[in-house]
Amino acid sequence: MSTRMTGGALRMRATTRTHSSRITHMTNPVKIVAVLTARPGAADQLRTLLEGMLAPSRAEAGNLRYDLWQDQSEPTRFVLDELYTGSDAVAAHRATPHFQAYLAAISDLAERTAFVLDPVSA
Repeated sequence: MSTRMTGGALRMRATTRTHSSRITHMTNPVKIVAVLTARPGAADQLRTLLEGMLAPSRAEAGNLRYDLWQDQSEPTRFVLDELYTGSDAVAAHRATPHFQAYLAAISDLAERTAFVLDPVSA
C-alpha cells in the first residue's frame, strides 16, 4: 500500500512492488570514536595530521561521517568521530594510503584510545 495526496484528500492505493532477484546484504553501521592527546610539544603536528585526514576520509565510498573535535578544556586533546556503512567500509578505510600514513605517525604524536562501536538498536 502507498499513500497519495489527491485533491486535498489523502487516499490509499494498492501498489505492486517488484524486487530484483539480486539479494543485498544489510550491514550495521560502525562508529569509531578516537580520543587523541598530543604528546608534549606535538599538538600542532597532531592537529595538522588529523586535519589532513578529513577530506580523503570523507571522500571514501563507505564513509558517512568523519569529524574532528578539539576539547575546550584541554586543547591538546582531539576526538575523531567517524561513521561507516559497515565493517567492510572500516576495513577499506584502514587500507587507504592516508590511514596508513596516519598509523605511521600517530604513535610519535599522541596517546590514542579508539572505540569501535555497534548500534544498540537500528
